[in-house]
Amino acid sequence: MKKSTSPKQIFIDPVCFMKVAPDKKDFTFTYKMRTYYFCAESCRKAFEINPDKYLESKPAKRKGWWGRYLERLNKITGGKPPECCH
Repeated sequence: MKKSTSPKQIFIDPVCFMKVAPDKKDFTFTYKMRTYYFCAESCRKAFEINPDKYLESKPAKRKGWWGRYLERLNKITGGKPPECCH
């Protein structure tokens, strides 16, 4: 019988987005009852100063001509879908 192994859990540093192993507990910070892992002391300190800056969900910036087109379209329509004029 095979022994099932669970996949190794990896955390993402919310400041620089590097992968951090869960056994690296030297640089952690708990905010709003959640523990965050960091790759270095400098990232942890930056997070401590303003955690909400790094936790805000921002839409990804679209690239290329299609992204520019969609941004302009959203600006013109206010983000509303087009409506039939009949």
